[in-house]
Amino acid sequence: MTNMTTLKTIILAGLLSLGLACGYSKPATTPPAAGTTPTVTVLAPNSMAAGGSSFVLTVNGTNFNGNAAINWNSVAQTTTHVSGNQLTATIPASDVATAGTVTVTVTNPGTPGGIYGGGTMAQTSNIMTFTIN
Repeated sequence: MTNMTTLKTIILAGLLSLGLACGYSKPATTPPAAGTTPTVTVLAPNSMAAGGSSFVLTVNGTNFNGNAAINWNSVAQTTTHVSGNQLTATIPASDVATAGTVTVTVTNPGTPGGIYGGGTMAQTSNIMTFTIN
């Protein structure tokens, strides 16, 4: 019996050594690719009197994805995708209560990759300035 136990131990040790010697490496991942960068060309309206009521901001440009978001002072707004060249968002009256300027951009969100990475990175447009008089 002792010889059989010793033999089993030797075989087990050999299998463990062989398994560890083969090693294991995590599958290679692909970094996200650059996404499509939107461009903003026109804001309508591009200004408003301070203390005004809520309004619909129309952003015209190019390369707007179906899930693109209008950013009002870096805060994503609930955005309606009209086309690849036009988006709209309702800006609340509280955001135009006092005089100043606001930055407006559009972001195309990134897309997730699969189990090996990939996907695309989020891309944000050029900055346009909205004036509150």
